[in-house]
Amino acid sequence: MSESGNSRVSKKITAEFKPVNIEERKRHSNVSQMYWARQGKITEEMLRVAAREELEPELIRSEVARGRMIIPANINHTSLEPMCIGIAAKCKINANIGNSAVSSNVAEECEKLNRAVRLGADTVMDLSTGGDIDLIRTVLIKQSPIPLGTVPIYQALQEVGGKPEDLTIKAMLEVIERQARQGVDYMTIHAGVLQEYVPLVRDRLTGIVSRGGSMMARWCVAHKKQNFLYEHFDDICEIFKHYDVSFSLGDGMRPGSLHDASDEAQFAELKTLGELTSRAWKHDIQVMIEGPGHIPMDQIKLQIEKEMALCHEAPFYTLGPVVTDIAPGYDHITSAIGAAMIGWYGASLLCYVTPKEHLGLPNPDDVRQGVVAYKIAAHAADVARGRKGARQRDDEISKARFKFDWKRQFELALDPETAQKMHDETLPQADFKETNYCSMCGPQFCSMNMSQDLTHLGKECQKQRAEKRCDEPGEKTSNIEKGEDDAVKNI
Repeated sequence: MSESGNSRVSKKITAEFKPVNIEERKRHSNVSQMYWARQGKITEEMLRVAAREELEPELIRSEVARGRMIIPANINHTSLEPMCIGIAAKCKINANIGNSAVSSNVAEECEKLNRAVRLGADTVMDLSTGGDIDLIRTVLIKQSPIPLGTVPIYQALQEVGGKPEDLTIKAMLEVIERQARQGVDYMTIHAGVLQEYVPLVRDRLTGIVSRGGSMMARWCVAHKKQNFLYEHFDDICEIFKHYDVSFSLGDGMRPGSLHDASDEAQFAELKTLGELTSRAWKHDIQVMIEGPGHIPMDQIKLQIEKEMALCHEAPFYTLGPVVTDIAPGYDHITSAIGAAMIGWYGASLLCYVTPKEHLGLPNPDDVRQGVVAYKIAAHAADVARGRKGARQRDDEISKARFKFDWKRQFELALDPETAQKMHDETLPQADFKETNYCSMCGPQFCSMNMSQDLTHLGKECQKQRAEKRCDEPGEKTSNIEKGEDDAVKNI
């Protein structure tokens, strides 16, 4: 739907409902979307989401109340355009940005954000691990119209000097509170990496590949104690309810190679994430579940089935998955294959992978390639699931392609700039935007050009046949009809 169309729908919906506004929510101790949905109330954010998704506001409310949908919208993120993540809505994508201790700066992270938003990312995560993390995050939140997530353990580790053993629940809660106050919409919390699960990775090829997961595992081993995020989970919930921060329960035991996929460690943690989901829901806090990782194609459906059964159908947020480990430099492709499949099976949010995965920190162009690959995957999933209006864009670009309407094709493309650039590499002149061929086939070998001629011939034959029947109503098969049949057979 167009922007103006969304505006009209939004005004109509607003006229029919009296939504709970943010100021009213702030007068209560729990401002979360789930809390208000469970009170039978529709918030302003729910109305705006309903307009964007072309769904009924009551469906949005009931899905949020049930826990199958989240609206990550911190009350302090004032530049946010609310969106939703859930199986009843369109499949969404996330773009990871953020600096490292050795690379990047605020300006480059803003450029990554702007590219991601421009190309259609639905959420973004700031995974900064070095420099002035508070400054970077503050600037990104101010500029971002889409939800922004973080992994607070990264900043906590930096502030205790970089040693996981020195992490404390006090340090973690202080960082979580600060980030929530700044406007972070959702946070990855690695509360499912339990002390007893650490030995389960002993037979893995790649061990624990999650940064947050490895930090918590190391802390548990060093202190011979249970994960303090698990033990103080309710304290985190108390912070989240004051700002409407959503949980993104981290998959700290996700597999980092095909060899390690679907093992005991992965599914043990997933079961615990289901337990934590129930605990969060008792506080009326929104939850989504993070998923793998590296998974062969024949095991992708199993991931959805396990997550839905163990985590009570909370939205599934998956990294890829990568379906083969042999293509460093092309993991935006290896993972987009898995992402399309898992989106088709029911994942709600797909975390992009860039060509730099396993190799280095992504630059702005890597972000572009990752976002485009995942927009393709999410859209393909929407088409496969038969979501309302999903195939409309495909049909429109097919019509433009058949008519050789190059300008319209560029407009409808996910990445118009790249589409036109590739066309213009060999036929840059303006006149070639009007021709009925490209440089692949040229004027003599274009199948669509020939097909148009056959279509015109078929229509002319049909017209003549109708006229012939009027003149000679008793005649059987005419030569014209036979000619039309031959033309159709030869298409």
